[in-house]
Amino acid sequence: MASVIQVTSVNYPESDGRPMGETDEHRDEMVREIELLRRFFEDRDTYVSGNLLLYYEQGNPKKFVVPDVFVVKDVEPKKRRIYKLWIERKAPDVVLEVTSRKTKKKDTVAKPALYARLGVKEYFLFDPTQDYLDPPLQGHRLVGEDYEQIEPDARGAIVSDELGLRLQVERGQLMFYRLDTGQRLLTAEEAWRAEAESRRAAEAEVARLRAELRRRDDS
Repeated sequence: MASVIQVTSVNYPESDGRPMGETDEHRDEMVREIELLRRFFEDRDTYVSGNLLLYYEQGNPKKFVVPDVFVVKDVEPKKRRIYKLWIERKAPDVVLEVTSRKTKKKDTVAKPALYARLGVKEYFLFDPTQDYLDPPLQGHRLVGEDYEQIEPDARGAIVSDELGLRLQVERGQLMFYRLDTGQRLLTAEEAWRAEAESRRAAEAEVARLRAELRRRDDS
């Protein structure tokens, strides 16, 4: 009699049942960072996501982590419901955590140890309230099997080699500046406002020049 091989299907949940963020401020900051980085990498094979379950041990649905924001280069930027490390065959290149009162211990102890083991090349922490981290922006780069702190400049800004961006805290938010042009990354709303302001300025300049020409014609 032939033996029957039983295949057990493993369920990997899409939610850990926990809230997205401790406060509106932390959630909004997380969403904003994801949008900025998605817009920056939109023309490249780079996946940007956040608050998504990342499973790192095949067959064990208890082995997962939920990065606030993460960037994976050289993978298809398609939408995913969960991220399975053994399927994607690529750990995040960069992880950013928006630290709060509830997440401080995990963000500073448990998560960096795990991310280093998974091979995450750069790990950043940002505290938008500036109550739980000093300084509120901290960066780490993987050297060998451990993280080494990335030294900030005189303004507290940190350069991410993996992102090609300079990270800087301004007005309680994390700003991203391109290393090649120095331009600050803008959300879709900020870009629309900047374009509208530029258009109004151009229209005002045309009106001024026309008025100047009329004055010259009348003189």
